[in-house]
Amino acid sequence: MIDAARLKILTESAKYDVSCSSSGSARRNKGGLGDAAPAGICHSFTPDGRCVSLLKILQSNRCAYNCLYCPNRAEADVPRAAATPDEICELVVAFYKRNYIEGLFLSSAVDGSPDHTMEQMLETVIKLRKVYNFHGYIHLKGIPHADRLLASRAAQYVDRMSFNVEFPSEKSLRLLAPQKNKDSVLLPIRRLAEEKKMDGGKKGKGRKLFLPAGQTTQMIVGASPETDGQILRLSEALYRKFSLKRVYYSAYVPVVRHSLLPEKCTGLLREHRLYQADWLLRFYGFTAGELAPPGGNLPEEYDPKCAWALRNMQLFPVEVNTAPLEMLLRVPGIGAMGAYRIVKARKFASLRFEDLARMRVVLKRAKHFITCGGKFYGAERFSAVRTLLALESREETYEQLSFFSTPEAAHSALTGQL
Repeated sequence: MIDAARLKILTESAKYDVSCSSSGSARRNKGGLGDAAPAGICHSFTPDGRCVSLLKILQSNRCAYNCLYCPNRAEADVPRAAATPDEICELVVAFYKRNYIEGLFLSSAVDGSPDHTMEQMLETVIKLRKVYNFHGYIHLKGIPHADRLLASRAAQYVDRMSFNVEFPSEKSLRLLAPQKNKDSVLLPIRRLAEEKKMDGGKKGKGRKLFLPAGQTTQMIVGASPETDGQILRLSEALYRKFSLKRVYYSAYVPVVRHSLLPEKCTGLLREHRLYQADWLLRFYGFTAGELAPPGGNLPEEYDPKCAWALRNMQLFPVEVNTAPLEMLLRVPGIGAMGAYRIVKARKFASLRFEDLARMRVVLKRAKHFITCGGKFYGAERFSAVRTLLALESREETYEQLSFFSTPEAAHSALTGQL
């Protein structure tokens, strides 16, 4: 079993990766330990954003690469440690039996070479499945420049894989992570996406699951000069071309000091706005070009949906009893669930303003952009609308939910209503 000193080093070294917030896997128990089906994985979060229901650990923090932003880079003077495949497997099973965890997030520094590191991680997940009979959720972080066959084989045993893009441009990647390049990250993502697409067409009970929870990636925000517009365009392309399940955004924190890196934290508000815009890309039919200009950032004073609506006031107000679904989704304060409820309910009766409140529409925001039965309840002057929305935005808090959060806050966080 791995000793406490090495466990502390390897788990603390893994906490800066945020790409592990949900399961989405269909892998089920076949007589062993664990269940990675959607209902079998639930997550809790610490105040700094770490997911505590997965064992989040590095295979090794001995790194041959010298990424300037990384606390485990080759030149860093930090304690080093590594774990064998059997040690990690024993730890996962022991923690699972004690109900500490429900799955594993396994990453690693590049220990020796990319292929050697990936081989160690592959051995770990194979043993966990075949020797220790563990059927719980496993998220594996791929190693750039490793042999494609190693990544392909690992994808047959894990639920999700991720190769971190890190920076939106190759220029910044080469400057801050000199041993990496665009192809070392995007090529594995493309190959796994193609294999998953081919695997989706196969039938039969005996076939192996290939990445049932898909792929994710992560970008560091604020360590390089790229704008939100550039970041969102890259995210949009990754969703469209490779069917990624999620792009994670990590606000830069200067845990490492270097002349090429900013001295100050990026701040959670910029990260928060990117997540809001990302939600609009995936579920509301917006494009990156509509949300942020190529050379600009998302406005901080409003959420991205309000900002878009204020730039397009000629389209509003819309009548909730006749507006198409696509337009209802673009009204600030009407989320996806609310829009579908409106479309369903108005088939039977004309909706009144009071009816919208029961559908969880945020009326203090939506009333400036809609009419109900021809009646308008919002502010008539554009300046007043802009001021009211800005004041409402200032009341927002950017924090993790607790057990004592209000039902309204919890519902909004779970459904992404904007």
